[in-house]
Amino acid sequence: MNLNLNGRKAIVCGASKGLGRACALALAEEGVDLVINARNAEELEKTAEAIHAQTGVRVQAVAADITTESGRARVLAVCSDPDILVTNAGGPPPGDFRQWDEQAWHAAVDANMLTPIFLMKAVVDGMQERGFGRIVNITSSAVKAPISILGLSNGARSGLTGFVAGLARETVAHNVTINNLLPGSFETDRLTSTVESYAQKLGVSAAQVRQQQMEEIPAGRFGTPAEFGAMCAFLCGSQAGFITGQNLLLDGGAYPGTF
Repeated sequence: MNLNLNGRKAIVCGASKGLGRACALALAEEGVDLVINARNAEELEKTAEAIHAQTGVRVQAVAADITTESGRARVLAVCSDPDILVTNAGGPPPGDFRQWDEQAWHAAVDANMLTPIFLMKAVVDGMQERGFGRIVNITSSAVKAPISILGLSNGARSGLTGFVAGLARETVAHNVTINNLLPGSFETDRLTSTVESYAQKLGVSAAQVRQQQMEEIPAGRFGTPAEFGAMCAFLCGSQAGFITGQNLLLDGGAYPGTF
């Protein structure tokens, strides 16, 4: 399917690896020029070079902490008028809410709620004026089915979800859509480290934990980043202009509910 994105410009956050990189690559394969962001400059440059070599599109790497005002300013200075914005920030650490102080909550809200909101604030008016815009926020399946040890993520990302629900209904009349992608278990470095940590805690092998977790997913496997990236690209395409304010769960059927 031709998504009619050739020549568009996108900002993709958290794009050096994992799901952010997959989204950036999928957009590049549709002819979208990229500004990609992450904190690690070396990894980000390697990703930029690899995507450019594979697709031929222009890829600019901006290494910065997107959760800070100065970091966002650096990214927006390179691309102030994107057609597409993909927000993405690593989730806060797991734990017991009794252990989290005020600083931990502020950090979670800054990264997983306020940062996407400030980025949207910076670009949405321009998108509306130009009559095209696609915003995709990478959140978490925990928004749909909260995970007790991920209270920081549950709270902050749910706040973002509520904000998007209102804004998305205002912008769609100008062909600017805003949607959230909720990943379940995907084959990423983060999943690998989580599995290894859990295995060490249980005193079993990582292979055993992986197998058990996959068996709990109706699909019988973890998702691939390419699958996630393809969904992101579709939401950014011209054919997705009637989809807005939605929380799209990609989890291989793990969520058991009807709604």
